[in-house]
Amino acid sequence: MDKLQGFLGGNATHGGAYPAGGPRADDDDWRDAAHHASQHAGDSGNADLFSNLLGALGQKKQRLAEEDVDEDETVKSHKKYFQDDDDDNDADDRSMGSAAAMQALKLFTSGETGNTAKTSSQSAFVGLAMAEASKLFDKKASQGKVSSDSSKESAVMQAGEMALKMYMKSQGGGQSSSSSSGLLGLASKFL
Repeated sequence: MDKLQGFLGGNATHGGAYPAGGPRADDDDWRDAAHHASQHAGDSGNADLFSNLLGALGQKKQRLAEEDVDEDETVKSHKKYFQDDDDDNDADDRSMGSAAAMQALKLFTSGETGNTAKTSSQSAFVGLAMAEASKLFDKKASQGKVSSDSSKESAVMQAGEMALKMYMKSQGGGQSSSSSSGLLGLASKFL
């Protein structure tokens, strides 16, 4: 819980009040994330899809802060979809989401997305992961390689959850949410 409080930028122990910025700051962040996702997804996604999923993601934030990232599985998924891409098995939403979050981490920290210090934030990173999942799902669906129980919405949501977990883990509770140095440190472990 201390990590989450630090991540939110304040101390929530006094009388149960919200930290500075309160829930409104999160609402703005999710709107930014939907914008980033739509921008990066191109024809593969739409703002309504991303906005709806980000609203649900916001409700899960506290639970996600307590979950760990399965680094080995995430690296394996990324390699499968973004490096080898010759797998004959049907893609499932969980592995596509993990792979997309890892791809977003790679793009985000390499500067390939054109992010500046101003946009190196949680919203930009989560939005990019969701866009990558949307594009990956469409690619696999066009190849007829998506498992029958997977949906685009679920794959995009999985990517958003994984990206948010990565982001919160990278911040370690003490850094400003506008800093990308935590993500760089995380990327050095993964990539």
